[in-house]
Amino acid sequence: MQRSRLVAVLLATLLLTAGCTASQPAAPPGDGGAADGQSGGASLYGAETTGSVTVTVTRVVDGDTLEVQYDNGTADTVRLLGVDTPEVHTDNSPDEFEGVPETEAGRSCLGRWGERASSYAKETLTGEEVTLYFDEKEGRRGYYGRLLSYVVHDGSNFNYGLVSGGYARVYDSQFTAREAFYDAESTAQGDGTGLWECATESPPTGTATATADGGIHADAEGNDNENLNDEYVTLENTGDTDLSLAGWTVSDEAGKTYTFGDVTLAPGERVTLHTGSGTDGDGDLYWGREGAVWNNGGDTVTVRDDSGAVVAERSY
Repeated sequence: MQRSRLVAVLLATLLLTAGCTASQPAAPPGDGGAADGQSGGASLYGAETTGSVTVTVTRVVDGDTLEVQYDNGTADTVRLLGVDTPEVHTDNSPDEFEGVPETEAGRSCLGRWGERASSYAKETLTGEEVTLYFDEKEGRRGYYGRLLSYVVHDGSNFNYGLVSGGYARVYDSQFTAREAFYDAESTAQGDGTGLWECATESPPTGTATATADGGIHADAEGNDNENLNDEYVTLENTGDTDLSLAGWTVSDEAGKTYTFGDVTLAPGERVTLHTGSGTDGDGDLYWGREGAVWNNGGDTVTVRDDSGAVVAERSY
């Protein structure tokens, strides 16, 4: 597909590497005491739970990891129980996903679905109130000190939805809902849903990946608001045929959005989107904004095709 041939080219120094800590945070406050497969109308798919707590999602790290805040203002990190979405910040291992070939095409295909899972989680959960349910057969925290839980949002088990929607594989452990999760995974695999489109000898080619040259230049020289055209994002067509960007968009975390007009990139061709004003041409486009867009302290660049599907996403 055309949308799979676009690369958001980012500065290597701005790429994040997933970190971890072995410290053990305090126990989460509150305990709803739920102990069956149903709670508040939300099916937990046969899970036997030992308690629950309501939190607000403050940040989505990737498709299966969240940062949350309790009512008392303290923060915690949650690792979604029973699921594993493809990696966004590091390379993927195709051998962890049944049927996906251990080739560059397999890794690239998984990378795209990792970004889609991350985007789906961000759009669904960021800023939302959710309930965490803890499984009777699992400890409340994993090796890195993160909470292990089912996440229920608007009555739906988000973990299960990741598996049934093809955004994640089942991460095997002793969690009590695993039978239902494996059934959902089997159905997704059989239908080629989501990441399981990668489970072929010739997975869809191309992906949104980062390279070390060119990129996003968030910190313009001097005052950003007085040097808007030194704030920019560069996109590249890494495919072998022309790529039309008509109707595609670029947006930041706050929702500021630029929509491409009649722009076509030849193979290997780049286009640079400047925040300020100017005359489009010679590989440069101008957003025409009167103030800076990209936060110097960190932001997320999201590129969507003309159908609204996320094709590239990078945080810095």
